[in-house]
Amino acid sequence: MIGLLVFFCFCFFINGTTQLKSNSIRTDSLTALSLSQCIEYALKNQPNLQRTFINQEVARATNAINLSGRLPQIGVTANITHYLQLPAALVNNGGNINAAKSGVLNTSIPGLGITQSIFSPGLQYAAKVAPLYEKQSRQITDSTKIELVAGVSKTYYGLLLTLQQINVLREDTLRLGQNVRDTYHQYIGGIVDETDYEEAMITLNNSVAQLKQANENVIPQYAVLKQLMGYPPDKQFNISFDSTQMYKDILVDTTEILQVDKRIEFKQLAIAKDLQHQLTQYYHQAAWPTLSAFYNYNHEFANNQLPQLFNYSYPYSLLGVTLSVPVFTGFARVQGLRRSELQEKQLGWSEVDLRSAIYSEYTAALANYKSNLYNLNILKDNEALAKRVYFVVTLQYKQGIVAYLNVITAESNLITAEIGHLNALFQVLSSKIDLEKAMGNITY
Repeated sequence: MIGLLVFFCFCFFINGTTQLKSNSIRTDSLTALSLSQCIEYALKNQPNLQRTFINQEVARATNAINLSGRLPQIGVTANITHYLQLPAALVNNGGNINAAKSGVLNTSIPGLGITQSIFSPGLQYAAKVAPLYEKQSRQITDSTKIELVAGVSKTYYGLLLTLQQINVLREDTLRLGQNVRDTYHQYIGGIVDETDYEEAMITLNNSVAQLKQANENVIPQYAVLKQLMGYPPDKQFNISFDSTQMYKDILVDTTEILQVDKRIEFKQLAIAKDLQHQLTQYYHQAAWPTLSAFYNYNHEFANNQLPQLFNYSYPYSLLGVTLSVPVFTGFARVQGLRRSELQEKQLGWSEVDLRSAIYSEYTAALANYKSNLYNLNILKDNEALAKRVYFVVTLQYKQGIVAYLNVITAESNLITAEIGHLNALFQVLSSKIDLEKAMGNITY
């Protein structure tokens, strides 16, 4: 009777544990999100992705600042000057230097100055790289989206795997509970010895421990998924899935030819090469002259008496063109050009290395996907066989044909096959994501 009481305690623990997890995490009243809904939510709310959208606006503002020199530059100045001692005007009169005070004690010159750039190598360079910087910022956003879709998908599948394992372990625990009950009655009836009952209890204990561990693992996995999605930590949701559709989604066209230029990393490197080439061109043109036009208007006031300073004005204005030619800059332009050309060569070798790395990543992802898909089909068949064997062995044990050790072995093989099948499914889904990422086929 003590053994049977222990069994009932286990059943109460199992029901209480699973019910607790159900109420706290997966209640029917919570929002149920599919993988596509999780990805859609993440693309709208993930903080890191939102920062990349802001970076796009920063890039546009930076371009506007760099191109502002193409517009007229207008400035207003004003001053009031009081001479403590007037300057002397020197006049050469037949070899004699005569000095006479000139000017007035008080002056004020408000002025308006307008400058318009006509030609500038720096402004030409800024105009050429502006669209490249905007495209670069968009590519950073695209790269973040790709990583986010891949991360959410893998985390979603990992959580789904754990939830499915809980269902399998729960069924396994119920089967073992039935075995304990049957073995206990057989032991009381003298059909089997006490070791069969004790072995049944040991197997049940192990299954309960696995179920407890799986239930606990659900909480941090949900937390990681929420973090990736940008979902509020204090709110809960379910994940929903269609197992039939999931098996359809694991298929990938493995005959598709790898196109390196579809990879976001290759596109980013292409933009980096364009930017570096434009910088090289700028150093080539940096020796060209800078041409600008200017207009100044000054409204001068002057009077020896400060209170009467603004009684009389003497306005004047001027218009002109400024040509500036850099003759010698301490070899700064020459060395800048040399450095930029070397950096272009570096990026050329980086492209060679990137092509090789992408191909290596693709071949590894393709091999993993194929082997995992083959493994999935094998383990799916193993699960069906293990269920059949367990059914037959259990029936034979109840008829007294085989020992209970056979039941334990069949049960162990069944749970191993079921968990193995689930793990294989997760590995295929995960390797499919890696393959799509390697081929540049992840959509968002």
